[in-house]
Amino acid sequence: MSLYRNAVWFLNGIHQYTRKGYEAASKGFDPQDLNVSVVGRSFMITGANSGIGRATAMAIAKKGGTVHMVCRNKEKAEEARMDIVNESGNTEVHIHIVDMSETLKVWEFAEAFKKQYPSLNVLINNAGCMVRKRELNAEGLEKSFATNTMGVYILTQSLIPLLQKSRDPRVIIVSSGGMLVQKLRVDDLQSERGYFDGVMVYAQNKRQQVVLTQQWAKANPVIHFSSMHPGWVDTPAVSTSMPQFHHMMGERLRSVEQGADTVVWLALSRAAARTSSGTFFQDRSPVPAHLPLAWTRSSAEEIQSFMAQLETLAGVIQSQPDAELNSPSRPQFV
Repeated sequence: MSLYRNAVWFLNGIHQYTRKGYEAASKGFDPQDLNVSVVGRSFMITGANSGIGRATAMAIAKKGGTVHMVCRNKEKAEEARMDIVNESGNTEVHIHIVDMSETLKVWEFAEAFKKQYPSLNVLINNAGCMVRKRELNAEGLEKSFATNTMGVYILTQSLIPLLQKSRDPRVIIVSSGGMLVQKLRVDDLQSERGYFDGVMVYAQNKRQQVVLTQQWAKANPVIHFSSMHPGWVDTPAVSTSMPQFHHMMGERLRSVEQGADTVVWLALSRAAARTSSGTFFQDRSPVPAHLPLAWTRSSAEEIQSFMAQLETLAGVIQSQPDAELNSPSRPQFV
């Protein structure tokens, strides 16, 4: 990461990504955009038991949507579901226990979901992780990459046929402004070379997500794809993974509801559906996916290599014995 990118990104962040940045941007929001009912529409949200995911699930439940909460921890998921049902009065809130870092199980879950449910209108890829040291999952994939990139890739790719059959289908990826300091590294997707910096690996994964969004939008014109930056938000994940940053920013961090606002807008509003598919958003507005003069753009060949590597990795995982689909650890539907 260059000093230039770092400096420009941080200056932008102080002005735009904080609570004050949201308050300034929100003065231009149209309140009618979210004056909608989504009764009968179904929404899947990964990482839905805390932070931005939970705030998103709550907002959608209050509008009458059917919510599928994809969560890693059953106890925390059930507690979150109870709160959402009690506050929204909407009982159409379902829990699916899946660890997004366990790549094979993500695929098993998606395949099982397609068999059980006839439609899915909106998929919100929100779950993510930032780890301090390099570790591998059961399939031998680096954990951050497995969660933030392969989990998103396999879940979305598997559910695209279901989304295509549904009315006004949308896919939203909760990325991060941190990706602006990263250029896609197609020769080291799993951070095998050099020093492992968890923050920069996370930012690289978030760049991968934005590239994925753009490529999916080109390949699937029936579905509206978007990625977004929620700003700097006071979430449990930020306080755990970046304690110094969390302490330094303090009350300048956005609330989870402010961080979730653009996700909810992209998921519910008619205005969002009229925007170009594949766009990167911040505070309900399209914003560039690259800083000026930052040299973070990828060539067509690099993007093709990236997509081919993901397809190959997914193929290896999906070629596991069919017996896995009937294993006791199969994802639970609640």
